[in-house]
Amino acid sequence: MSLAESVLAGETLALARLLTRIENDTSEGRQALNELFPHTGKAHLVGITGAPGTGKSSLVNRIALQLRKPSETPPRRVAVLAVDPSSPFTGGAVLGDRVRMRDLSGDPGIFIRSMATRGSLGGLAQATAAMAQVFDAAGFDVVLIETVGAGQAEVDIARLAHTTLVVESPGLGDEIQAIKAGILEIADILVVNKADLPGVEKTERALRGMLELAHPVERVFLHHGQAMSVHAPEKENATLWVPPVQRTIATSGAGVAELVALIDKHAQHLHQSGEWGHRERTRLEVELELLIQGTLLERFRSGIPGERYDGMVDRLVRREISPGEAVDELMK
Repeated sequence: MSLAESVLAGETLALARLLTRIENDTSEGRQALNELFPHTGKAHLVGITGAPGTGKSSLVNRIALQLRKPSETPPRRVAVLAVDPSSPFTGGAVLGDRVRMRDLSGDPGIFIRSMATRGSLGGLAQATAAMAQVFDAAGFDVVLIETVGAGQAEVDIARLAHTTLVVESPGLGDEIQAIKAGILEIADILVVNKADLPGVEKTERALRGMLELAHPVERVFLHHGQAMSVHAPEKENATLWVPPVQRTIATSGAGVAELVALIDKHAQHLHQSGEWGHRERTRLEVELELLIQGTLLERFRSGIPGERYDGMVDRLVRREISPGEAVDELMK
């Protein structure tokens, strides 16, 4: 039985082995991905991102527990993919998210995998999409993808996930940082975690104010010095999803049930509006382009003698040639 067949049969050990092979980009891992791909397309991919210190890992822990409660009919199988940053000096990573997720241990319906970014930008390792596909094929209903919280590059999560949660918390400073980092543009749901801390009202008010600017449901203008409002036509907003703001306290679980209900509501909206298919197509197109880029670069480098390439870099360092001219020469 091949590794892919073992994963489809529900063998947990085979799943762990395959994830390692994919992270190491082995030929066996790539072959298994090809075999598993026809079995994908069913899981709900949920991205959780936000600044460091907002309590993302603790929140993921609570969301997974909520999805596994007996009150869920039936309890959904949950995979957690936690991406940790790699050290730019040693290349190592702590991979410590599982320390915060001890409540999930021992549940056969939950699988937790930590992985390192290995220098890739955007808070997402290059193998993240492939690992999500493996969880999908293995029959997990929800895949929670927690990113490293790398700031502006976090928009990469929006290309992978069907539903993106952006986690904020009070007391982190200027709330306008969220809009400066482009965070609000990728949020499907805004979560104000640590809602028991002082300043939660200010944080929520700032986020709602920014959302009103980004998603106006009525236009306000001055007429003879008086403010008047005109509601947007219903057709324009019939399928419009305005990101809701949900308060949570991950340490106690307050607000998490409501958050899971919002996640399910967003998935329902995606299916009803046809946006699910559009996002899936965009995600696969981006993945295809990234694979093409990587393959072409690998073939390009293999076709050029190392001495010639190093010599071109030396010329760049000496400013004898510009990067554009170097590319033109190497491509000849």
